[in-house]
Amino acid sequence: MSLIQLTKVTKSYLDPGSGARVPVLRGITLGISAGESVAIVGPSGCGKSTLLNILGTLDSPDEGSFVFDEQDLTQCTPKQLAAIRSQKIGFIFQLHHLMPQCSVLENVLLPTLALKSPPADAQERAQSLLEQVGLKDRMSWKPAQLSGGERQRVAFVRALINQPRVILADEPTGALDEANAATLTDLLLKLQQSSGVTLVMVTHHRAQAERMNRVMTIHEGVLS
Repeated sequence: MSLIQLTKVTKSYLDPGSGARVPVLRGITLGISAGESVAIVGPSGCGKSTLLNILGTLDSPDEGSFVFDEQDLTQCTPKQLAAIRSQKIGFIFQLHHLMPQCSVLENVLLPTLALKSPPADAQERAQSLLEQVGLKDRMSWKPAQLSGGERQRVAFVRALINQPRVILADEPTGALDEANAATLTDLLLKLQQSSGVTLVMVTHHRAQAERMNRVMTIHEGVLS
């Protein structure tokens, strides 16, 4: 059984100028297995980020079903969805969104604060992950003291700290040059494979996408 199963999902938004509904996703059906890495590619405005937002429960479909980890999320309350986000989903964005006043270690541990019972070994796990990504000597540093690539490594580790079932990455290397983007993709895949987490990445970069197990293309709201 798929970890993620979207069936005939549609999504549209209201155009404030005309008052008309603008379709963004048109009958998306997608199954993703546990431990799989999937890239979703397509031009700007094609619906990639909308699809990722639905997968992350940040948005909801107009029609269709979304089953995640054997649970129909279209039937969940906002409180239930918030709990699923904090416990089972990790997010990585193009911009790292680190808290400037917090140290590297504190930034990584921030998602654990959303848990009712943060794991006792959270700090030990954070330190181990930071060591794996080459930031052992940066744990007490603030984001302003880091390079762009180092900040994104912190964001990668932060996404993994709660041991989620799935990582959703929205253009995670989009703000980096080609060499750093390739290095960070290597690192992201290494972390994904060592942890066994499912990875769904939206990207414009075909070369980075082809490193995944599967590449899907979305065009005018249709996935193929």
